[in-house]
Amino acid sequence: MVGIGFLGLGRMGMPMAFNLVNAGFDVIAYNRTIAKAHEFAAKSGARIALTPHEAAAGVDVVITMLTDEAALRETCSGKNGFLSSLRPGAIVIDMGTSGPAAVAVLAESVTEVGGVLLDAPVSGSTAMAEAGSLTIMVGGPSDSVASVTPLLDAMGQRIFHLGAVGAGSAMKLAVNLVIFGLGQAISEALVLAESAGIEREKAYDVFENSAVGAPMVKYRHEAFVRPGSVPTAFSLHLAAKDLNLVTRLAATLGTSVPQSSTNLAQIEAAITAGLGEQDMAAIAVHLRSQRVMALEEDNG
Repeated sequence: MVGIGFLGLGRMGMPMAFNLVNAGFDVIAYNRTIAKAHEFAAKSGARIALTPHEAAAGVDVVITMLTDEAALRETCSGKNGFLSSLRPGAIVIDMGTSGPAAVAVLAESVTEVGGVLLDAPVSGSTAMAEAGSLTIMVGGPSDSVASVTPLLDAMGQRIFHLGAVGAGSAMKLAVNLVIFGLGQAISEALVLAESAGIEREKAYDVFENSAVGAPMVKYRHEAFVRPGSVPTAFSLHLAAKDLNLVTRLAATLGTSVPQSSTNLAQIEAAITAGLGEQDMAAIAVHLRSQRVMALEEDNG
């Protein structure tokens, strides 16, 4: 049985780890907030580790599903980091959105201790994570990708091997560029329709059943139509983090991403307005408040 150290039990990581346990893999899990790890153990029967070092000791595969580059650095480094106990030949799979630059640094560190790094970020909702139907974008050596395909299959419906290490991370940022562009466009269009006197839910129903009815539009219905009625799926703080990675990668490659720069400015404005912990659908909330302020100024 393949032993897996799973690090990061957040909104996406928790159901992904559950699916690995349900598929018969031997999982030992770590989370910086230990209460989350205990919750996972109680529901899944899996073991938990108190440190990343403990989670990686003796396992065949280490999976990281962490918030950002800083969390990844903290988890891999030092005497309690997973690199200190990684066995030679083990495979590390970074499944968070860390960015190609962070992946390159991690790959070097993993190689130095005799391991192999794959970057395999995911695309999909929390419901898709629960259903094991995520899209997984992988970068790394073909033989290593082939050896971990069974465990990737437990978490995802479509697995794309895109090239060398870093390719998965770059592809995830390209996907997110579209997601944030679509989210901004839906926010603007929804507020425009409302301002023209169209009921919000009816306007959104039209979006869902028109040419713009992408899967994301469908599963974010409640977040856009009834802001605050559902748990935050992807906060504006995380959206800003990812868009900064997009613009940084584009600058490195000499590629222009003007829409992403505009979207980032809008998200940062919404964060400044106090909406940073809300779902990225809160861009529409921010646009409504701007309209109200503009009308009040005109009437003043």
